[in-house]
Formats: sequence, C-alpha cells, structure tokens
Amino acid sequence: MSAEVAIRAAVIAALREDAALMAVAQGVHDGEPGRAAAPHAHVGECLGSDWGGKDVEGRELRLTIALTVAEEAPARLAGMMARVEPALGAAAGQDGWRIVSARLLRSRVARSGSGAGAGWRAVMDYRLRVVRAG
Repeated sequence: MSAEVAIRAAVIAALREDAALMAVAQGVHDGEPGRAAAPHAHVGECLGSDWGGKDVEGRELRLTIALTVAEEAPARLAGMMARVEPALGAAAGQDGWRIVSARLLRSRVARSGSGAGAGWRAVMDYRLRVVRAG
C-alpha cells in the first residue's frame, strides 16, 4: 500500500481514537463530507514526495486536516485544534509505514458559509515524514 493511503488511514484512526476530540466533534471523515452536522473534522488532501536516505525508504507527506463548527464565534476551534497534534503523535504505523516526524506548516481560521448555516473552519497543513518499517 502507498504511504499516502496507509498514513492517511492511520491519522484518521488516531483522530477518531482521541476521546477529547470526539467529545466535541460529531465525527472524523475521510475527505470533506457532503452532508455532515458540525462540529466535525475531516482529513483532506495528502501530497507525497520522495524522502529518505541510503538504507531508508521514506516519503514526505503534506496532509490537510480541517475542523468545522457551526457557531457565531470560533472559540471551540481552539480546543479542537489543540487535539490534532497529540493525535498525530499517537498515530500507529500502518501497512509497513510509520511516522517519524510531524510538523505543522501553517494553519488558518476563517468564516465558512453564510446565513443560518454559517460557522467557522480551521485548516491545518502538516508535513509528515514517514519511513517503511523493516
């Protein structure tokens, strides 16, 4: 299995296993959901490139994680955002790939939607370096 698919699945599982995140989110979705009640999280785009060393097969992945709330103020997002990094640290390897480093590259918080369905969205882009175990 590709590093992109394997690590993406591991990150989704780790986010779903984070009890503090799941206490404030309706769910964690693989890709942006078409119809989901906020608050929720989703794992978006995953871009991969070669990374490694002489005897190490590795990939550098750029992974987007988004959080959405349907509230007038973005205050709830702060607590949700704080849960993402610990979840990444707890992500187990999958299909022979394991995460060796995770670094936040950038994050943004912005109003989403308009009218009665308006809310806030946080989008975080992470750089994950992964290696094939074994």
